[in-house]
Amino acid sequence: MSDITFHINLVEDEEKLASVLKAYLQKEGWEVSVFHTAEDALKYLHNGVHLWILDIMLPGMSGYDLIKKIKENHSEQPVIFISARDQDLDKIVGLEMGSDDYLTKPFLPKELVIRAKKLLHRVYGQGLRSHIITVSQYQVDINRRRVTDDEDQPIELTSKEFDVLLYLIENVNVAKSRQEILEAVWGEDYVGSDRAVDDVIRRIRKKLERLSLETVYGAGYRIVS
Repeated sequence: MSDITFHINLVEDEEKLASVLKAYLQKEGWEVSVFHTAEDALKYLHNGVHLWILDIMLPGMSGYDLIKKIKENHSEQPVIFISARDQDLDKIVGLEMGSDDYLTKPFLPKELVIRAKKLLHRVYGQGLRSHIITVSQYQVDINRRRVTDDEDQPIELTSKEFDVLLYLIENVNVAKSRQEILEAVWGEDYVGSDRAVDDVIRRIRKKLERLSLETVYGAGYRIVS
């Protein structure tokens, strides 16, 4: 597994705990995205994540509600529940809803890392399962987060370039404004110019010359199937 960079979505409303857990998970070489509400995490259901770590008790939508959405869209993605409630019923409900493991707070961050590592090995031990979308003769592998051309040659994209590409592919034939792209890829808390989107679009076009990526004046950008 050492040559695989796993992407983990951590949904935890306790900011200090989330920060500590993120640091421990990143020490393993994994990419970690942190969300403090289930509503924020919902916007990133399709970002090629390999593991979800969910707190059950969240403000607004609960971890139970979120796992329903995850499993409806990506039934194969593993989930670890964490909760301050040490009740057998919670564990049973979590398992019935599709969680793969359950940790009761308080726990040592290292224990979460060990459980995550074992789960990732079990699910992806033989390599990442491919989920490939073909667009303009390019092969976009969502799970491995890689793009190849029609001769199977890899095309190197940055994380932002891949995320923007994937967002537009998932909304194929639909024009998305700069603001919508910013919120989906950079997050609602992004502070900066929306011209960052233009820069990424320009780089994608340069790297994927055959891609049918259109500018829709007054509306934004879209990929045409």
